[in-house]
Amino acid sequence: MLPLLEFAADKKEHRFSEAVDALSFRFHLTEEECRQLLPSKSQNVMANRVGWACSYMKKAGLLQSSNRGCFRITDRGTAVLTSKPKQLKTKDLMQFEEFKLFIKRSSGKSSGKTLLPAEVEEITPKEMIETGYAKLSENLADELLQKIGECTPAFFERLVVDLLVRMGYGGSFKEAAQIVGKSSDEGIDGVIKEDKLGLDTIYIQAKRWKGAVGRPEIQKFAGALLGQQAAKGVFMTTGLFTKEAEEYAARVDRKVVLIDGQTLAALMIEYKVGVSIAQTYEINKIDLDYFEE
Repeated sequence: MLPLLEFAADKKEHRFSEAVDALSFRFHLTEEECRQLLPSKSQNVMANRVGWACSYMKKAGLLQSSNRGCFRITDRGTAVLTSKPKQLKTKDLMQFEEFKLFIKRSSGKSSGKTLLPAEVEEITPKEMIETGYAKLSENLADELLQKIGECTPAFFERLVVDLLVRMGYGGSFKEAAQIVGKSSDEGIDGVIKEDKLGLDTIYIQAKRWKGAVGRPEIQKFAGALLGQQAAKGVFMTTGLFTKEAEEYAARVDRKVVLIDGQTLAALMIEYKVGVSIAQTYEINKIDLDYFEE
């Protein structure tokens, strides 16, 4: 927050994008750091942090909105800089009644100890939500893999068909189930349509393994592709792939996609296979177009 306030010290109107660029330069961020995204991939981390710093200081009366996407420093903000603070954190803004009231409202407490957002780890509220969401998804993925391990091979076969159809492959469930389903060694093997029109086919092999799938298995799979005259193949496993298996798949002359257990679970979560929504939070933002006269 302090670097942002210092950036606005010239009392001129500044665009939000200018502040992001200026602070990125001040912090000597690398190009990779500047491109870093939040867990949801919906926003740049630096832009998110500058945005919340700006929002907090507006609540405290140190900055004010001017035109759309623009801000400028207030007299109070100038006074704060005149005192030459060494840092400016959330707790420092509690000296201002407007900010204290904002925090009490946002924490849902009218008395007692007030919760200071982003105080412990100095991350923004949006980062806290998205980091928490990512952690919950990781735990759910682990639970999914454990549950799959307890199921029968026949159920795993149906699960893979469900997932492929949800992802847009194989046409309908009935069509996909007819061509994928030859049980072998606790896995499934078959050829499935790449799209609903059946313009191309994909060879599928899935193994419900706890350990690692090595290069020999991928070599057999590549040989099966050759025998089927198939140019594309997907190898699914509930386990993982060895480095040698991944390297072989990357250089084989046919397109081979490897889907390990974590990726399989992530796809199940994304396409809502074997999972259901437990709770939904809706995050709103101001509609600036509504206020245009």
